[in-house]
Amino acid sequence: MKIKSIETIQVKEFPLIIWVQINTDNGITGLGETYFAPNAVAEIIHNVLSPLLVNKNPLNIESHWRNMFDMTNAFGYAGAEARAISAIDIALWDISAQFAEQPIYNLLGGKCRDKIMTYNTAGQYGNNTDSIDAILNPVKLANSLMDQGINAMKWAYTDHYADINRGTYISNEDLKLLSEPIRKIRKEIGYNFEIANDGHGRWNLSSAIKIGKFLDDYKMLWQEELIQPVNVENHIKLAEEIEAPVCVSERLITKYQFRDYLKEGAIEIVMPDLIWTGGITETKKISTLAEAEQLPVAPHDMTGPVNIFACAHISMNIPNAFIMETCRAFYEKNGWYNKIVDRNIEVVEGDLLAPKGIGLGTSLKKEILNRDDLIYKKTDTNSDNFHWGGFNSNLFEVVSKNGKKSIKRKL
Repeated sequence: MKIKSIETIQVKEFPLIIWVQINTDNGITGLGETYFAPNAVAEIIHNVLSPLLVNKNPLNIESHWRNMFDMTNAFGYAGAEARAISAIDIALWDISAQFAEQPIYNLLGGKCRDKIMTYNTAGQYGNNTDSIDAILNPVKLANSLMDQGINAMKWAYTDHYADINRGTYISNEDLKLLSEPIRKIRKEIGYNFEIANDGHGRWNLSSAIKIGKFLDDYKMLWQEELIQPVNVENHIKLAEEIEAPVCVSERLITKYQFRDYLKEGAIEIVMPDLIWTGGITETKKISTLAEAEQLPVAPHDMTGPVNIFACAHISMNIPNAFIMETCRAFYEKNGWYNKIVDRNIEVVEGDLLAPKGIGLGTSLKKEILNRDDLIYKKTDTNSDNFHWGGFNSNLFEVVSKNGKKSIKRKL
C-alpha cells in the first residue's frame, strides 16, 4: 500500500479549520484536521510535507512523523508546521486502523474505558446561547447542562477584563464583578457542579496570582493558561500561590516543550491540543510522560469534529485520561459538526462514548466537495529534492568496499 495523493479541504463558512485527506492506492482514505492559519498549513502540507509522503507506505507512522518533524525543525517547527504534521498524523492513523479493520484505540493498545466524563465549554452556534448565558444567565446554563448529565463547564471569565489594560492589572472591583457568574452558580447549585476558568494566557504573573487566589474561594476545577507558557519558573510560582490546579496547555508543542514543564513540576493538569501538538502519535507520548509524573490528562478541544474523534480515541486508551472538553453548541443536533462529517460524536449523560466502527470512526460528507465556498488543493507527486533533514543529500553516498568506507558523488 502506498500514499497516492494528499488533499487539503477548506470551506469559507468555517475559515479557521482545514481538513486533510490522504488517499492510498488501495482505496483507503484517511482524514485529519487542524485549526488556525489554514492557508499557511496548506502551503506546508503541499510544498514541504507531501513530497516526503507520496508513494510511501502510510503504515510507517513513526518514520513519517520523524521525517516531517526533522524537516520542519530545520526552520522552526512549532507553528503552522506542527499543525500540518498533526493533521497528517491523524489521517495516517485513520488509514492504519482502517487497514487493520480496527478502531484507532485498539492500535494504541486497547481501551482503558468505554467512556469519559466531559465538560462543556460555553461556545455558541446558531440558536445556542451558551457563551452569553455563561456570563448573563449562569444558573440557567448550569441547570441546562445538568439536565443533560453534564456536571462541569469552562468559560473565559477573565478575558474581557484583560482587554482593559492588556492583563497588567486587575482591580478588586473587577475581581468581584468577574466572579459574579461563578458566585451565582455556587449559591444556587452548590459545589456538585465543576467550574473551570480559561485565562487564554492574557495576564502577567502578579495579576494571575491575584485572580487565582480570589477565585479559590469558589473551589475551581482548574485555572487554565492564566499566564502564557513561556516561563517554567513562573508557572511554578503560580502553582505555589493558588489552590486550584494549574492547567497547561494547548500552546505547548510536542513532547519536547511539555517535557520541561513536566520535569520541573510546573503542570498539575496536562492539556495537550492534539491537532496542534503533533497528532495522535505525539499526544500518546505526552500522556505517557504525564503518567510517569502521576498527572491527569484533559485533552483540549473547541475546534472541529475530527479533533474530538481523535481525542476520543486517546481518551479511551490512555490510563490517565481525566476529562474531555466538548462544546455542545457544535455537536448537538443543530450544531455545525453535522454539516461536515457523516457520523457525529456521542455524548450520553455527560460522557463521551468510544467511537464506533473502524479507523477514526467518521469521514467528511461527500457533498463537502460540491460546496460553493470550497477551497481545495491536491498533491500527487513526490520529489527527490526533498529530504527529511531539510536539505538534499542525494549528491553523495557512502559506499563500503572490502571492509572500508568511502564517500563518492552520485551519478
